[in-house]
Amino acid sequence: MEARIVVLPGDGVGPEVTREAVACLQAIGEAFGHRFSFREALIGGAAVDACGDPLPEATLELCRTADAVLLGAVGGPAWDKHPRDQRPESGLLRLRQGLGLYANLRPVTVHPALEDASPVRPEIVRGTDMMIVRELSGGLYFGEPRSFSPERAVNTLPYSREEILRVARVAFDLARGRRKKLVSVDKANVLETSRLWRMVVDELSAEYPDVAVQHAYVDSFAMSLVARPRDFDVVLTENLFGDILSDEAAVLAGSLGLLPSASLGGTVGLYEPIHGSAPDIAGRDLANPVGTILSAAMLLRHALGLLREAAALEAAVDRTLAEGHGTQDLKGATHSHGTAAMGAVIRTALELVGTEHR
Repeated sequence: MEARIVVLPGDGVGPEVTREAVACLQAIGEAFGHRFSFREALIGGAAVDACGDPLPEATLELCRTADAVLLGAVGGPAWDKHPRDQRPESGLLRLRQGLGLYANLRPVTVHPALEDASPVRPEIVRGTDMMIVRELSGGLYFGEPRSFSPERAVNTLPYSREEILRVARVAFDLARGRRKKLVSVDKANVLETSRLWRMVVDELSAEYPDVAVQHAYVDSFAMSLVARPRDFDVVLTENLFGDILSDEAAVLAGSLGLLPSASLGGTVGLYEPIHGSAPDIAGRDLANPVGTILSAAMLLRHALGLLREAAALEAAVDRTLAEGHGTQDLKGATHSHGTAAMGAVIRTALELVGTEHR
């Protein structure tokens, strides 16, 4: 098949990790007979510096014409004092809105070779395999009115029935294809939006009698997430809670650098690692590319429908980690590599496992 992929390297370590993910996609294309074309565009701080806008219109239009978008990371202290609409993160939020993305999928698994890499005890994290589904286009990040002054600041937390329903359906469908368990996380004892959230989830559950549904308050769930992570299959929650909980869950895997994500809902999906731009290590060949490479695997699966190819890339990452390869953030790796070398090792593993998936 042929596919057009827009690459948004962004800021900090973004260009380094996307470079390795693109190389892995090129290797997949060669191994399985596909033609992937790549176009780069500006976003985030790099776009602010170049043209004064964290999401240039040309970038958004290019993304709208693509089959998928691969993003690195945005942000950094160099732009922290810019006005809100000129900060790199504003460009990312606008991109999600512009592409109509409302469901963020963040898988969290603990690789057997990395059970000791987590600060949580190995016997607790062993076997963790969950999918966090975060609502992406509503809530506090987009609510109006909003205002700021040195004396008073206001944010608004709105959700409509339809916004909740569409992301909840994504979570129920995923649960049906996994272990058929779903926990919906809210704060319904305090927030009216959470009361609506819980009501809609309960109503939708009638269409999925094979999926066991549980509700949890976000504060108690945050504790349960690190105390008994193996209990959870699909976790559904709103925008702010999902942002926080998915970063907390990264501790289970051993590093933020390991975890991918997919943002879906519109005609074009956005695929990115969950980590930030890590400006302290940018340009030093230290960043972990695994999260971005696994995001590329999610791109193959969800955007292009290439299931064998996605499985092959994931198997290559599994083999690489099982053999003790890692970057400086992975405690216990017996073979430590820089960003480029880690990507090269994964592509070598891809050559070995690729025949099993063809």
